[in-house]
Formats: sequence, C-alpha cells, structure tokens
Amino acid sequence: MKSLIIAVGGGSGSGKTTFLKALREKCSKKELTVLSMDHYYFPVEEHQTDENGIHNFDLPEGVDFRAFKRDLLALQSGKRVEKAEYVFNNPEKVPDILVFEPAPIILVEGIFVFHDASVRDLFDLKIFLHARDNLKIIRRIKRDRIERNYPLDDVLYRYEHHVYPAYERYIAPYMELADVVINNNTHFERALEMVYGYINWKSSR
Repeated sequence: MKSLIIAVGGGSGSGKTTFLKALREKCSKKELTVLSMDHYYFPVEEHQTDENGIHNFDLPEGVDFRAFKRDLLALQSGKRVEKAEYVFNNPEKVPDILVFEPAPIILVEGIFVFHDASVRDLFDLKIFLHARDNLKIIRRIKRDRIERNYPLDDVLYRYEHHVYPAYERYIAPYMELADVVINNNTHFERALEMVYGYINWKSSR
C-alpha cells in the first residue's frame, strides 16, 4: 500500500511549520515522516540576484523540484532518503545529513510545494495555510531576527522586494487548487482536528 502524501503550502509566515509540528505531535513517529522543500534549494550562487545585487531566495527557480520528486517517490515506495540539511546560507554552520524514514503518511511542506505540476499530482490532500499580510510580516520578522539573527533592514527589504511579490505571483494563485484552505489568523485547532480525522479515516480503509 502506497503512503498517503499530504502537502502543506502557503506564504512565508502563514504558519506551515507550526501546523505541521502540531499535527506531528498527534501522530506516532512510525506513523508519519515530514519532508520539507527547504532542503531542496540550490546553492546560493545559483540563485538570481535583483537590481541591487541581492540574492532572491523566493523564486521557484531556486528549488530542485526534480530531486524533491525523486526523494518523495522513494519514500512512497518504502525507501529511506538521506539529504544534506539546508542551513539558510549560513557559512558558519556545517550541514547535518538528515535521514527520512518511509512511513504510512508523508507530510510535505514548502512555499512552492504546489508550483510543479508533476509533484503536485502526487499529493492525496493539498492544504493551503492563509494569514493576513500584517501577521505574516510580523511572524517573518520574529523568526528571522530571533532564530536566524538577520538584520531587521534585511528582513524588511527581502519581504518588500522578494517575499511579497513571490507570494502574489507564485503562491497565492494555487489557493484555488487546494483541497483545504486554513485561515491561520488566530488559531487552527479545528482545522487540525479535521486533518487528523482525515488521516485516521484514510488509515482505516
């Protein structure tokens, strides 16, 4: 029996990671595995730069969709996958080798997770997390300033010139293709229970 593949997409700051963490906590470790598209970005030198010479990491061309699809199919067929960790272009951090074990449920996430049609066709359930723009920028600032120690000016520049334009052009249009749209402005508990119920229903068939 092939693994059930559930994809979670949405803009930066929409709450994808938080939602997946909450869903993961409701399931056993052997029941599911999580594959993030973050680990499939090309090296920094292969990303386009804008008119000011700043690398733009918010373009779908920066993602190795072929490798992502290859590893997703491997997991679905019961094979272990190993992948170098994406360290967000931090030259001081040595990437770990991450090991992804096959499981009955595969959760995949990323801002461009719905962009490639050949990848999108593999999904059994497509979830789009949506949040107000002001909340997304606040969450982005908190994450990048605290977790990644990025300067505030850099965070705001990238949001204005890279993140938001990419959302409008490459991410928001796929909301119409989603099976479930979750408005994550305040909480997602009811939506979480619904998705967990879907997993249990599919697992029992």
